Amino acid sequence: MGISVIGSIFNIAGVAINRYCYICHSLKYDKLYSDKNSLFYVILIWVLTFIAIVPNLFVGSLQYDARIYSCTFSQSVSSAYTIAVVFFHFILPITIVTFCYLRIWILVIQVRRRVKPDNKPKLKPHDFRNFLTMFVVFVLFAVCWAPLNFIGLAVAVNPDTILPRIPEWLFVGSYYMAYFNSCLNAIIYGLLNQNFRREYKRIIISICTAKFFFQESSNDGAEKIKSKPSPMLTNNNQVKVDSV
Repeated sequence: MGISVIGSIFNIAGVAINRYCYICHSLKYDKLYSDKNSLFYVILIWVLTFIAIVPNLFVGSLQYDARIYSCTFSQSVSSAYTIAVVFFHFILPITIVTFCYLRIWILVIQVRRRVKPDNKPKLKPHDFRNFLTMFVVFVLFAVCWAPLNFIGLAVAVNPDTILPRIPEWLFVGSYYMAYFNSCLNAIIYGLLNQNFRREYKRIIISICTAKFFFQESSNDGAEKIKSKPSPMLTNNNQVKVDSV
């Protein structure tokens, strides 16, 4: 669970930095994101993800929570650790992503108003659509995960006072709201990305075509079985019957 959550936010931050370099510093992009460097960045993201979950094994923060019927991160075990988790796993990445997308939006406004500096590249339509898709992914991620992180931050500041005052429905709602975010990504890509829409359509058509093909094959097989003459009515059997 930790790898999934932390890996998601680290990858979103990595994509935001990539889009920022591609759109706002396109002249340096090829050098910054060569094949070798890109591979290094991907490995770095996952190495940091694995490092980030290691302290959970020693702090004792993974406990069974009866409210959600599962083992999860306990926000009240260590106030200092909970604050560190919220900061490094949510606030810091969100701040980085916000800065990157804010700079991109400023460039987009400059391009549309035709007052951008001469050394700034012209923003292509498909670049803008890709940026918009990832921006929406980021916004929904922040909205879905913010309640659970803010509850954790409040509990960490004063566990004895805040924890009893948090309604069970609020914690459970924020918990499932956070994990529901993963279901939204496919919808976002389908709505905003033409390539994904095309592939979705192709997959649906393939499934429907395959289903229709199997139905036709089974129907043809049934018809052949029904129309097949009885073994007693074959010529050889008729001869045998006549001879008897």
